Amino acid sequence: MQYGYFDDAHREYVVQRPDTPAPWVNYLGSPEYGAIISNNAGGYSFAKSGANGRILRYVFNQFDRPGRYLYLRDNASGDFWSASWQPVGKDLQDYACECRHGMGYTRMLSDYAGIHAEAVYYVPKDSAHEVWELTVTNTTDAPRELTLTGYAEFTNHNNYEQDQVNLQYSLFISRTLFAGNRITQQIHGNLDAQPTDELVDGKNVTERFFGLAGADVASYCGDKEAFLGRYHDYGNPQGVLSGDLGNVLSYNENACGALSCVVKLAPGESRTVAFLLGMKPSEEAAALVAGYADPAARCAAEVEALKQDWYGRLDHLQVHTPDDAFNTMINTWNAYNCFITFVWSRAASLIYCGLRNGYGYRDTVQDIQGIIHLEPAMAKEKIRFMLSAQVDNGGGLPLVKFTHNPGHEDTPDDASYVAETGHPAYRADDALWLFPTVYKYVAETGDKAFLDEVIPFANRDEGTVYEHLKRAVQFSLDHLGPHGLPAGLYADWNDCLRLGANGESTFVALQFYYALEILRRFAADRGDEAACRHLEATMADTARKIQSLCWDGDRFIRGFTEEGQRIGAAADPEANLWLNPQSWAVISGLADKDQADRAMAQVYDRLNTAYGAVLMDPPYHAHAFEGALAVIYNPGTKENSGIFSQSQGWLILAEALCGHGERAFTYFTENAPAAQNDRAEVRRLEPYCYGQFTEGPASAHFGRSQVHWLTGTASTVMVGCVEGILGLRPDLNGLRLAPAVPAAWKSFTMDKDFRGKKLHIRVENPQGKESGFASLTLNGEALPDNYLPAHKLQAENDILLVL
Repeated sequence: MQYGYFDDAHREYVVQRPDTPAPWVNYLGSPEYGAIISNNAGGYSFAKSGANGRILRYVFNQFDRPGRYLYLRDNASGDFWSASWQPVGKDLQDYACECRHGMGYTRMLSDYAGIHAEAVYYVPKDSAHEVWELTVTNTTDAPRELTLTGYAEFTNHNNYEQDQVNLQYSLFISRTLFAGNRITQQIHGNLDAQPTDELVDGKNVTERFFGLAGADVASYCGDKEAFLGRYHDYGNPQGVLSGDLGNVLSYNENACGALSCVVKLAPGESRTVAFLLGMKPSEEAAALVAGYADPAARCAAEVEALKQDWYGRLDHLQVHTPDDAFNTMINTWNAYNCFITFVWSRAASLIYCGLRNGYGYRDTVQDIQGIIHLEPAMAKEKIRFMLSAQVDNGGGLPLVKFTHNPGHEDTPDDASYVAETGHPAYRADDALWLFPTVYKYVAETGDKAFLDEVIPFANRDEGTVYEHLKRAVQFSLDHLGPHGLPAGLYADWNDCLRLGANGESTFVALQFYYALEILRRFAADRGDEAACRHLEATMADTARKIQSLCWDGDRFIRGFTEEGQRIGAAADPEANLWLNPQSWAVISGLADKDQADRAMAQVYDRLNTAYGAVLMDPPYHAHAFEGALAVIYNPGTKENSGIFSQSQGWLILAEALCGHGERAFTYFTENAPAAQNDRAEVRRLEPYCYGQFTEGPASAHFGRSQVHWLTGTASTVMVGCVEGILGLRPDLNGLRLAPAVPAAWKSFTMDKDFRGKKLHIRVENPQGKESGFASLTLNGEALPDNYLPAHKLQAENDILLVL
């Protein structure tokens, strides 16, 4: 079943049926001010932190309530509706609507009772407030009078959890005021007489505002109960029913901002107003609202600026292949998903409630990879930040606080860090993710000088980026298990697999091998021969151990518990084949061709499904060892034999590195949201963003996806598609072109910005190959192989690759 379509020309997803199987959302804003909005206007807002800066209330697991509601009332008939289908929910036989999610904005259009309404929600570029622009048009031949009402339900506390559960406190610190054309909510307003430089119990006055521009306020309400009316809800609020909000304010009640205006429309006439929301002091809010005196003009300009800002980012790579879903994802939606995840990590969605008040080290370092080819300068800043969260012993802080203070942080070695973050120990893989991320940045930009930039460590000391990487290697060497492989510590990438502090993870061992290879490339480029010899010897020793201990005839095992039990061996009754060691044996370069072919064939034959490859098989049930925490999940769910979507990106890349274009593209298609647009009732999640996992065949809901937007999937699939399928593989001195595509792709084009140069690449495949090289020409010059040396590139470059 299909609920909408991709409007690629406008880079929008258009929801045509509003009764989607789950709320389909968009993200508005920036790190300074974030907002989540669904296709039915549900969602919430926050300043900087979803945990401690929450502005709008949202009740999770209550199917998308409340939200940013705009009500329209016909004053002649008393009939009313909402600019989005919900919350009023008019009969769809009479009410026509669509929702257009775009880049940083959402536009809702509706037609009911002769009134056309357009609501545009956005956060202006470089701003910390949001705008709800509402334009109404009289499409009848009679004059109309409407009451337009905007409703915002404030939290009573900046902290989401305090607002939800600590009612004996949060109810009694909030009150609302009205002045001019806005409702002001004060939290801790009674502290206004206290000296501004002396906090009482760490608190001071916080003010939020909800304002109206473009019309005079006819009535207002600051009390949720008064607005809704007793035993009413958002679909039939008393304030809208009556046409009068009562001019009621709150004092020790649940606060809200509700503002109404009356507009008269001649036949064919339109009128625009704007509601504004934010967390700002009263004087600043008043000036801000005053700046929208001509809302139509200002809002149009601000939305256009947003579009151009986003288009400028996405246009650094545009592809045109025979597959529409692939084009849509790479050109727009996967890229957009990468940026959203890059900004918000795992902080705030309709699944992540906002309480994770910081960046997970491994998550954020991986997320950076997805935007390096689009915005390398933005990526560089975040790489610096994450390097400054590396401890001087080489390990990473498991959680990097939003208040991170380089050089002065506690670490997992300190009880204070454990108490504050809940993370009791280092993880084996955190700092190892730095290697592919730093390498991708340097290779994309040619910025080798970055390796010599001095960056502080989290707790003390400082070092060059090159030194940071060396210490990350040393951290693994200082934490080896009984077999001499990197120890499992608290966990590796799979948080539900606890091999024990002295257990050993094949996945981490392969990451470590790959890290050694990347550091060797850097050392060789810098002429550091001693380091090269040391790294080569360590690589050889690591490879020997992995091959002798972890290869099980046709697969790599998952690892060893600290008691010595092998996990993921062929003879195990459950979980005897794991996905990630197979793909990473290829990505790391450790597996020889025969091993790669055997391992990847096992994945395809044993683990692959119509919706992607499961993480392992069979699921845990009766034979789970003590550290197999995945057994807590229903079979086919999450780490217990679910289709963990992040792993699909690695699988795409691994098959592409093997030259298997058909398989690489098969894995993309099985998991790509755009390729499942016609199966929305199965997938449930938005058909334009990735989910954390899809339920596997062992689940009663095989094919249903879960945990939307904020997932490492966006980054790994982007890398898998760009470096793998498209074959754009930068290195320290240029760019290798090595596509791995379906044999049916006879040609495709790519326009890429690379190191300040523009590359116009055409790939032709006259013989129906999946990969390989026949010829490469650069600006008419035939090159000896499929490599573009950076020094040969001009400002504009025409490139033809023949497979």
